[in-house]
Amino acid sequence: MACLLVLAGCGAPAAGTPTAPPGTTTSAPPPSTSSSATSSAAPAPTSTPATRPAPRPQSTPPVSGVVVLDPGHNGGNAANPAAINRPVPAGRGQTKACNTTGTATNAGFPEHAFTWSVSVRVRDILVARGVTVVLTRPNDTGVGPCVDARAAAGNNADAAAVVSIHADGSTNTSAHGFHVAYSSPPLNAQQGEPSLRLARTMRDGLRSAGFPLSTYIGSEGLSPRSDLGGLNLSTRPAVLVECGNMRNATEAAAFSSAAGQQSYAKAIAAGILAYLA
Repeated sequence: MACLLVLAGCGAPAAGTPTAPPGTTTSAPPPSTSSSATSSAAPAPTSTPATRPAPRPQSTPPVSGVVVLDPGHNGGNAANPAAINRPVPAGRGQTKACNTTGTATNAGFPEHAFTWSVSVRVRDILVARGVTVVLTRPNDTGVGPCVDARAAAGNNADAAAVVSIHADGSTNTSAHGFHVAYSSPPLNAQQGEPSLRLARTMRDGLRSAGFPLSTYIGSEGLSPRSDLGGLNLSTRPAVLVECGNMRNATEAAAFSSAAGQQSYAKAIAAGILAYLA
């Protein structure tokens, strides 16, 4: 199972942190859904969050603020167990594995590829509206970053919102629907009302787009969590979106298609823009 930062999650708890916080670049990589690792070695998990400028349609008003998008997991994680299994701080006195491999559809389409594709699509929608976007990883072929580094990316960017994007892997194939996790009980002011408001606007954006609420986790599409490192360590408004169950045939088909990925991206972007408005 796997799942605005862990932020690793997915039905059950996940993830951890890297040895150093990610850097920053001024350009973002093109979308990619590669699931292969670039090396058989076990490098330390690293990440270079990226921002990508894009032309903004003159007919749409600009939206200010920095948004950090956290695509869950990474394509090189499975080939580097030593790197992603090392324990890192996860908040509330906990330690967890740096990161996880994520889940996959029954046909083998990996969660990390889904989260990467959706995240870059969300990024493109947001930058077209004038939002500055930072990604916690620059591609889908690397290792990590650990959950604490993902949280640090949002904290260091002084993000207006942090959204971690995941998909669940419940073995109950009839289970379906999305849910939005937030830190509870809150550990700081930003994990309180701001994060809850972000969770609600995200829930409303997905529901308005026609996506069903989870039938098996949380209540009314919301899931308070105390075990997700990316949320625990965040000092900015942060949520983790589980878009649905990758083992459910209907949702798996949507996750695996470009059209489905774009639909999720539009709904997530709408939730973020509603929060920033």
